[in-house]
Formats: sequence, structure tokens, C-alpha cells
Amino acid sequence: MDEARLNAFMGKLVNDMGGAAMLANVIVGEELGLYRAMADSQPITPQALAEKTTCNPRLVREWLSAHAASGYMEHHDGQFRLPEEQALALAVEDSPVYVAGGLGVVASFFHDKDKLVKAMRGNGALPWGDHHPCMFSGTERFFRPGYKGHLIAEWLPALDGVVAKLEDGAKVADIGCGHGASTVIMAQAFPNSRFVGFDYHAPSITVATQRAEEGGVSSRAKFFQNTAKSYPGGDYDLICYFDCLHDMGDPVGAARHAYESLKDDGTVLLVEPFANDTLDDNINPVGRLFYAASTFICTPNSLSQEVGLGLGAQAGEMRLRKVFAEAGFKHFRRATQTPFNLILEARK
Repeated sequence: MDEARLNAFMGKLVNDMGGAAMLANVIVGEELGLYRAMADSQPITPQALAEKTTCNPRLVREWLSAHAASGYMEHHDGQFRLPEEQALALAVEDSPVYVAGGLGVVASFFHDKDKLVKAMRGNGALPWGDHHPCMFSGTERFFRPGYKGHLIAEWLPALDGVVAKLEDGAKVADIGCGHGASTVIMAQAFPNSRFVGFDYHAPSITVATQRAEEGGVSSRAKFFQNTAKSYPGGDYDLICYFDCLHDMGDPVGAARHAYESLKDDGTVLLVEPFANDTLDDNINPVGRLFYAASTFICTPNSLSQEVGLGLGAQAGEMRLRKVFAEAGFKHFRRATQTPFNLILEARK
């Protein structure tokens, strides 16, 4: 046994244990409004923060101390400060890097642990709808900042001729729309176009309809319960898949239905988690996050459906290209990317 190697691994494991414990503290802080109360970047005492948020002062002090020990906050002479950079991730919900609200996804892993154990000992199936409710709200809040920051400004302009169509008035389908964050963002940006979101999860359709009303686009953004292979319509200018195709049991069948539902000059926008084509090339912090999430969410959901292809969240561009080629698409390219996303375009 290599004792140095053992010690190095134990150090990594303790660091990961601390990280997992801190994420639980982040979830608590987000729910209680503690970060928002510190968003002005001014130093504050535990007592003052407790009074400001009507929380227990002793627990607030412990919570703040954990943040200082983790490097999430600064500490000096009994006062704590949330720097502007950390506030963008933890307190400012309109920030493109806001993550605190999306950590309900991580919480769901622990709520759903027994379900995953059962799936691993069985056929691998854990349907999306069987997850804890914090999965659904967490997923919406995890992806929405990125969509708000990139979809209109970068992703759609990277597609050939799509923005002009949307400005003139296009018909758009958002498949696997969830709570409708992407659909509503597009509808707000392009008032001449019409949008329809489809998802097989009925409770998500209810929430998406509410989000459209709240966003002032309910007359132009409608939501319906349908699967990716059964939604109606045959004249779409744009069909979108936002972080969902790899979760489907039959992504080839879904892509084939999109092929049949598009206009001849229509476009598919495929947004997928960033991944290289091999495991060795995905051994990095992003790959680590997405493989772990895929174990709990993406792959067992796919295995719960017909075909059960099980692409997983790290399928990569080469595998996704093959899916669309099998579905009949002749043109497939990487339009752009972010550190967390591949933005892919498919055309007939």
C-alpha cells in the first residue's frame, strides 16, 4: 500500500464531504434569504444578520462560520462579508451564474437515494416523475439563469437564419419543456412568433402555463402534455430540445418525429450538457458533475422508457450526431458552446 496515495485520497474525500455538507448549507441559506440579506457586500455580524432575517443568531453564526471555513465568505474581527463575486452565484437570481436556487436538484439525490438503489438492483428504471418535488423546481432554477444569459444573445444567433424567422414570425416547438423557462424567454424576446411547449410530465405543464401567465406571454406560449414522439404539428420553423434529449428512452425516435414535424427549411436547436466524446476526455470538474447527475436522473429516466437507449448526460457530439443521422437529418453541426453546454444545429 502507498501511504502517501492513501493520505492524498483521504484528503480529497474529506474535501468532498465538506463540499456536500456546504451544499446543504447553501440550500438553507437560499431558502432563508440569508444571501440576499448580504448581497450589498457590506460586513455584518451574526447578530445583525439574524435580526435582519428573523433567524436564530446562534445558528446564523455557525452557518456563517461554515462559509468562512469554506472560502465562500470573508471573515474579519467578528464580521462576515459576502463578496460581489460570490453574491452573483448565491444571491443575485438574475445573474447568469446564479446557482443557489438550482441546488434543489442535489437535494433530490438524497431524498431519492432509496429509489436509485432499487433501480440499480433492478432494471435501472427511475422515471422523471418519481423524483422528489425539489427536483422539478431545482431543475427550473438551475437552467434558467443560463438560458436567460445565453439563449437570445448567443445561441439563437449562432443558428443559420433562425433569428430573422423569429423576428418575422415563426412557429416554434419546445420539446421536454419542463416548467417552460426556455419557452417563456423566447416568447418574450420574439413577440411576432408563436411557441408551444410539450412535456410528458403533467405537473410541469401546469407550472409552465403559470410561468407564461406571469411572464405576460400566455397568448403566444401554450403548453400541452405530449411525448417527444407524439406531439402534433407538421410545420414548425424551429424545434428545440433544451437539456432533455439524452434523458429520453428513444432519442432517435424523437429526432425522427422532429424531422417529420419540421418545415423543409426548418431547424432543430439541440442544447446538451458539454461533453467530449470519451470518458478520458471528460475527467474534469464538469464531467464529474454531469456523470454524477446522470446516474440519478438522466440514465435511469431513459431506462424507464421504451427502447431505453440510455445516452446519459455525457453522450458527446459524436454520439448525438449519430442519433440525428439515424433519424434522417443530413446536416448537423456545433453552432457554439459554453463551458457547460453544447449548442448543436440539425437541418434536413
